[in-house]
Amino acid sequence: MKVTTLKKGQTGSSLLEALVAILIFSLGLVGLLRLQSASIKNSIDAKYRSDASYLANQIIAQMWLDRTNIDNYAYNETGAVCGLNVGGSSGNANVTNWVTQLASTLPGTVSTKAQIQISTPVTSTKLVKVSVCWQGPQDASAHNFSTTAQINQ
Repeated sequence: MKVTTLKKGQTGSSLLEALVAILIFSLGLVGLLRLQSASIKNSIDAKYRSDASYLANQIIAQMWLDRTNIDNYAYNETGAVCGLNVGGSSGNANVTNWVTQLASTLPGTVSTKAQIQISTPVTSTKLVKVSVCWQGPQDASAHNFSTTAQINQ
């Protein structure tokens, strides 16, 4: 009968290999969790950008339908886009309803969410710039979406 003896230098090597394997597996899991977290954040940001684009195009479409009253669509015309000190109101019911929809769709305060600038670069043509802003709860600064349309009267 043959008796096998272990060399003293190899005792506990299986335990060490198992610990290294657990460490590598844990690092992989942490990487996957960070990747998932970044994916969710980017998905939320994309949703806000999509909503802002939709809402900006919605008010421009309304202006196309109501070309004779286009000057009444001006809203927060002065001040910086997404500025905290921008304030204003509109007597136009379409703009008021649109701002209410902004407040319920995008995060942030209402006063920083929208700006509609209307200019007349050429006779019988209106240049409309709509800017929509939002600031998510995890964001340090505001994001904005701006679009410009030329509407012939």
